[in-house]
Amino acid sequence: MDIAALIAWVVTAVGGFVMLGTWIAKGGTRDPGRTRFAPGLIFGHFAIAAAGLVLWIIYLVVGGATLAWIAFVLLVPVALLGFTMFARWVPGYRARTAPASGKEVAPEQHFPVVVVAGHGLVAVATVVLVLLAALGAGS
Repeated sequence: MDIAALIAWVVTAVGGFVMLGTWIAKGGTRDPGRTRFAPGLIFGHFAIAAAGLVLWIIYLVVGGATLAWIAFVLLVPVALLGFTMFARWVPGYRARTAPASGKEVAPEQHFPVVVVAGHGLVAVATVVLVLLAALGAGS
């Protein structure tokens, strides 16, 4: 269970890196008026998720149920921030045609839909696997 959670977390992180890189490359940090995502939302989600992943790796090396539970607790705000971003992304995706005003589409509208969907689904699996591992399932 522990290793399955690690694999799911790493796969989720790869999808997150793809979207973060796309968002930055398409001007997410340069033109905040074009995006529905505040930099604090994006980078907060990334930082907490990365901290949790590092903690999970330490848990795998050192052991200790406390570390597993802390990693799980860190996933709660990560999931909430992720859901917030998804809820802000959906309306733009539905109206993804170029705006009539001639403005460019928001940076997050360049995210590949398959990456958004995959990231979200594997993220949910990650939360479940980390919870099960923290509860001691599969030990």
